[in-house]
Amino acid sequence: MTIRVMLVDDQELLRTGFRMILQSQGDIEITAEAGDGAQALERLRHTEVDVILMDVRMPRLDGVQATRRICLAEDGSPLPGAPHVLILTTFDLDEYAFAALKAGASGFLLKDVPPTELVAAIRAVHGGDAVVAPTTTRRMIDRFAEVLPTPHNAPGSDTLGPLTEREREVFLLVAQGLSNGEIAARLVLSEATVKTHVGRILAKLSLRDRVQAVVLAYEAGLIRAGASD
Repeated sequence: MTIRVMLVDDQELLRTGFRMILQSQGDIEITAEAGDGAQALERLRHTEVDVILMDVRMPRLDGVQATRRICLAEDGSPLPGAPHVLILTTFDLDEYAFAALKAGASGFLLKDVPPTELVAAIRAVHGGDAVVAPTTTRRMIDRFAEVLPTPHNAPGSDTLGPLTEREREVFLLVAQGLSNGEIAARLVLSEATVKTHVGRILAKLSLRDRVQAVVLAYEAGLIRAGASD
């Protein structure tokens, strides 16, 4: 299956470098490019895209706003069938990258990412995974949550209402950054069972991946800034 990729960055030289790397892969096709978020939204109206490499600091419409329009409906719920967004950042801890995760991005990459990691990340998000470890996401949350505005539709105390008691246990461990193997050991379950639970949790809570689970848990007050994993 060919992965259709859009490159969104106001630096043409950077887009050229990414294009050269990705076009050498037999399963990746560059179907569109854009110099800012507004142009990306326009291109998406006429082009089928699976994964978007999105810069954050761009003129006209930045990557955070563009990501929100691509990934989320007006009520803040995930848009079904939306492309997966990978945010491109200059620094490991970037408040813009965290804001983009809250806006629906599936992860972030440093702009100087090695080619093999870039390709692996695109394949990972296309397959439904997130490319940022939940522990890294929590580290970003701990640093930036206090200075970022909370959306008016932030989840309340009934966030986990649709989940069974076991699924709540699994959700909280996912939010703490534990892998499926670690959760399995903690709860004395098989990894396959944990994987099934995680899939059901994401579906019931309308989350796209584990990164979104961490963000949701933080906003609902289920984990606290500075809390140990």
